Amino acid sequence: MKFDDVLPEVNGFGPFQFRLILALMIPRLILPFQFLLNNFIAFIPSHHCNVSALDDGGIFRGLSSEERLIVSIPVQDDGSLSSCQMFAEPQYHLLLNSSNTTALPTVLCQDGWVFDASTMKSTLATEWDLVCERKRVNKTTATIFFLGVMLGAAVLGYLSDRFGRKSMLLVSYLITTIFGFGSALSSNYAMFAVMRFFAGFGSSGVNVISVVLCIEWADIKRRSSVLILLSMDWSLGSSLLGALAYLVNDWRYLIAASTSPLLPGIIYWWWLPESSRWLISQGKVNRAYFYLNKCAKVNRREQFMNDLKPEGLSKIIVVEKEKRKYSVLDLLRTPRMRRLTVICGAVWFGVASSYYGISLNVAGFGGNIYVTQLIYGFSEIPAKVFCFFSLNKLGRKFNQIGGLLLTGLCLFCNMLIPPDMAACRTAVAALGKMFSEGAFTVLYLYTTELYPTVLRQNGFGCCSFLCRLGVAVSPLVALLEEVWVGLPRLTFSIMALGAGLLTMLLPETNNAHLPETIEDVERAKSSESTSNKDAPP
Repeated sequence: MKFDDVLPEVNGFGPFQFRLILALMIPRLILPFQFLLNNFIAFIPSHHCNVSALDDGGIFRGLSSEERLIVSIPVQDDGSLSSCQMFAEPQYHLLLNSSNTTALPTVLCQDGWVFDASTMKSTLATEWDLVCERKRVNKTTATIFFLGVMLGAAVLGYLSDRFGRKSMLLVSYLITTIFGFGSALSSNYAMFAVMRFFAGFGSSGVNVISVVLCIEWADIKRRSSVLILLSMDWSLGSSLLGALAYLVNDWRYLIAASTSPLLPGIIYWWWLPESSRWLISQGKVNRAYFYLNKCAKVNRREQFMNDLKPEGLSKIIVVEKEKRKYSVLDLLRTPRMRRLTVICGAVWFGVASSYYGISLNVAGFGGNIYVTQLIYGFSEIPAKVFCFFSLNKLGRKFNQIGGLLLTGLCLFCNMLIPPDMAACRTAVAALGKMFSEGAFTVLYLYTTELYPTVLRQNGFGCCSFLCRLGVAVSPLVALLEEVWVGLPRLTFSIMALGAGLLTMLLPETNNAHLPETIEDVERAKSSESTSNKDAPP
């Protein structure tokens, strides 16, 4: 008998599971807050050179503020002041004729910048002058964070398979809290970069461990429902981030506010159950029985546990080698696992790149950044509702492929829309984000169903590692707009389409038992081959 046969007996989709989802949802709000925070803390407001120092000698005496800018800063083609250049000397003749400034000698800003504070009161760009020649440093802020997320996915995923879901979830909470608040207190950019790296490291554990913990407490038919309900916190948090940034528009206070949902999670962490599925795979049947018994009592199924004794749990899952410790290397030792790991990793990379290519570019499609963030968050809800009803009917594979191909199509179409049609570009981008979120939601469930229990967190962590590599690359791909403004969207479109085609190589897992061991995964290939041979011509 498999563990999936035990869960329905204690109700694998009852009050116990709902309590677990609700307990994890509050601290998980930090995920969209932290992952998308760069849209606001790294926002670059309108700016121009600070020319106030020139007035020390009285050369601007008698001139209004507007006239001082006219004689000091060149005007760009769109009529706005140059962001990075000023005249080498004041050009007083421009007060009479300001139509031609192209031939006048200019220099880079000498005394800093003046920033427009109407959108954000304070950002990284205004704090440490990360504009003009230092603009790329500002762009790499998201990359630094997601490199931490990438490393955390691999390390904390591995440690979760070794030491348990619950204990490593607490470690993830503490790391994210310490370095999250540390980011808000940073005194220089180097310190900030280190703090954000480790905040990303911990955030990754909050993400991958909580997903696996919920999935391992859900029965076969309700796994998709549990995952979609859990993932609703991302859409909610994504929408709330726009409102939070609008109310708290100082980057230090915004980071602190975005980290605070972890505090109640740490307080009631002790209540969270460990995964009985993982405990049994480790031979810890008494603790597994304890948590299963709690589940049965909450779900009013005590009679089943009265009939099932702790020693009976040791016969539920047959582990290949009872005391064997698994590592990331086991993902590549056998042919079926190796193929699965390579394909899943590539799909995760493509999904994440395209999703964050849209999500981290709220200012790039035109319109108000707060409203755009709000629209992006709400646009994900229809996708999840559709997945809720279609995952068990159409299967994981069809939803995954469809979501990715439609994402790629939206990104390609957006590239063709003129820049002055901001509302249309935002609408198409939101549509692409909706399809991309649908694909992302399915992929979380799909991956946990493909990997065996003994390597599920390792496999999920490895995929999340490659996922975050794709996310870390996204801000750098955005720099390709310096070559051609549509090149980043074209690149993200190709990534989404390629990931959709690769998904065709994966097996369907709808209504299938979760594999428990590596042998289960390898036997699946033999079973498929046998089924194909027995099938009528």
